[in-house]
Amino acid sequence: MFPFIVDVLEIISNEGNSEQRFQAVMLLKCIQSFDFVFSLLHDIDVPNMDDLFRTQGRSQWKAQKVTNLHNFRVELFYAIFELFYAILDMQLQELSNCFNETNTELLLCVACLCPNDSFAAFDKQKLLRLTEFYPNDFFPVDLVALETQLDVYIMDVSFDNNFSGIKGIGELARKLVETKKDQLYSLVYLLVTLPLILPVATATVERAFSAMNFVKNRLRN
Repeated sequence: MFPFIVDVLEIISNEGNSEQRFQAVMLLKCIQSFDFVFSLLHDIDVPNMDDLFRTQGRSQWKAQKVTNLHNFRVELFYAIFELFYAILDMQLQELSNCFNETNTELLLCVACLCPNDSFAAFDKQKLLRLTEFYPNDFFPVDLVALETQLDVYIMDVSFDNNFSGIKGIGELARKLVETKKDQLYSLVYLLVTLPLILPVATATVERAFSAMNFVKNRLRN
């Protein structure tokens, strides 16, 4: 846990506002001090948690009267996590500025084609939604055939050793051609190849939205 806290505080000390940077620098200075690290590595008696906490760098009569227990369990805990959430909000804002709602939906649908982890990201409904972004390539009659192809395709490639361990949509397209499944699942192959001409690197899209989902769902919740 300690290395992750240090990483987050270092990010905040570089990217936060002036108050956040100051707090992050002070916290880094404290937790990376010899006394703090020495206490982590050795069996040292902790201070009496019922004693009043002595605030450093200010007059004691002006300082808030709190116990050591309150300071370490409440004050320090919330100070660290307040900074931690601040950097999460900054990252979310940066992602929101890069992608509008339409682009976000498009790229999330594209990510469902990813073959990583035995096609764990596969979502038939999102892939059918992806065809709506290419109205000149998929006609209404194609959608019925595509839905059937998707059902058979995912069962086929999931159990085919030729597709085991492949990474990225580009590699998936090449493997479909090598195994001649591009002819068997022609509409699926078209769906796979169309996103490859997007003016962004597919691998970058997959990494960005993998991180985006992690930040928005697991960490933020």
